Amino acid sequence: MEQQARILKVLQSVSAKPISPAADESLFTSGLLDSFALTDFVSGLEEEFGVSIPDSDLSARRFDSIERVEAYLSAKAK
Repeated sequence: MEQQARILKVLQSVSAKPISPAADESLFTSGLLDSFALTDFVSGLEEEFGVSIPDSDLSARRFDSIERVEAYLSAKAK
């Protein structure tokens, strides 16, 4: 499964509603994520991608769009 599709799958499980954001759409401005849902989203990403995301990396800016999440995960994989 493509990385963006996997990110979207995690986002859907957190938002609990049908979604289809553009890759560059703000997940916070659109209302799909808020500061409370961010921790659930990050936990889901950790489980889905087998990575550990430190608390110091938890920022709305870093996880603001599917593209930003994808770039972050790609950097973590290196």
